[in-house]
Amino acid sequence: MKRLFAVIGLGRFGYSVAETLVKKGCEVLAIDRDEAKIQAISDIATFAVQCDATDERALKAVSTQNVDVAIVSIGENIEASILIVQTLKEMGIKSIIAKAVANIHGKILQNLGVTEVIYPERDAAIRLAHRLVSPTVLEYLELSPGYSIEEISVPDRFSGLTLEEAKIQEQYNLNIIGIKRQVTRMVKGQMKKEETFNFTPSPNDIIEKGDILVMIGKEQDLDRFSNAE
Repeated sequence: MKRLFAVIGLGRFGYSVAETLVKKGCEVLAIDRDEAKIQAISDIATFAVQCDATDERALKAVSTQNVDVAIVSIGENIEASILIVQTLKEMGIKSIIAKAVANIHGKILQNLGVTEVIYPERDAAIRLAHRLVSPTVLEYLELSPGYSIEEISVPDRFSGLTLEEAKIQEQYNLNIIGIKRQVTRMVKGQMKKEETFNFTPSPNDIIEKGDILVMIGKEQDLDRFSNAE
């Protein structure tokens, strides 16, 4: 049986969440006060409803109480965000994920008992800052305070070495969990570039210039590796 998600607030973040959930085979109830946003998503979402999500009667009228997970992606209107979360809790929805735009907003949502608070703008800013400080860092994902997963371009000094020869784990205390590589292949008579991903790298795998290492470890060790000469 498909899981049913309610996505409340269809800005760029909410729209992308709803679209991705549908692509993953889930059913989505998309809710927003703006008729234009409802029309824009009506061909994607399983159900698209224009209503005031702060009104419990309106939410019950579209069977929001039956969803498995509710995602409240209204962030800028903090009062509306809090009212909607409170209403969803009173309706008995157990799993609620809510977007926050500031720490105080997030703390209030946590006090209301949401399952998870997310900070899309803050997280995007952190990823950007990591890339600016260390240009070889292409992606960044915090796992817990002090630990993260990063995608880092292979430094020239390691090009042509096997993972065993590079001794990255021994020198930097980092684990390589994948290697991304661009390869050129003939497809229907044309040469095209494709990305391959080796998610089980072995000590004998050779790393080349242009490869991207997917690494996990302490942030201080990742910084030391990406900034080393």
